[in-house]
Amino acid sequence: MAGRPMRPNGQPQPSKICQFKLVLLGESAVGKSSLVLRFVKGQFHEYQESTIGAAFLTQSVCLDDTTVKFEIWDTAGQERYHSLAPMYYRGAQAAIVVFDITNTETFGRAKTWVKELQRQASPNIVIALAGNKADLSAKRAVEYEEAQAYADDNSLLFMETSAKTAMNVNDLFLAIAKKLPKSEPQAGVGGVVGRGNRAGVDLNQPSQANKSQCCGN
Repeated sequence: MAGRPMRPNGQPQPSKICQFKLVLLGESAVGKSSLVLRFVKGQFHEYQESTIGAAFLTQSVCLDDTTVKFEIWDTAGQERYHSLAPMYYRGAQAAIVVFDITNTETFGRAKTWVKELQRQASPNIVIALAGNKADLSAKRAVEYEEAQAYADDNSLLFMETSAKTAMNVNDLFLAIAKKLPKSEPQAGVGGVVGRGNRAGVDLNQPSQANKSQCCGN
């Protein structure tokens, strides 16, 4: 009887692939696109152009015998695009609300996004709060304890991150993956806006079809 596929390090490859829709929300220039670029490609650009509308990327993380594939919608932070946001978070199983730890206004805006998600998004959505630009802690305007207390009060995951140094970026997505339901998979989640379901989708494909480098992180 043939054994399970192996990773390069000799460990068994995950036997199950689940797919989830994840959306990033937050004020303009807080680093949403930089976080996604760091997570997906391991890159950082000092001068990142503003997102227009939304950008779509995919990346996976490995949990024991399961590969969690994220379909990531990186939304524009400018106010004129706010009305488009429900198209992207509708049906999402996870959301990352990002603020800049050096800017208190972005923290206030993050709280508004959290309230909107709690009111309008899927009831079981996993929400993470990311205090980005932790590499600029000398210019900190939002205290870690304040953000953590807010996250605790609202049952959010919370981490301070730095897209520039990669601090906690992979850990944040991994923590989200661990909280997502990987049982009772449903069909129908795809890259189409608004078509996500609340449960993960088992793609039922051989794990070697997933070419992501996530398992090596």
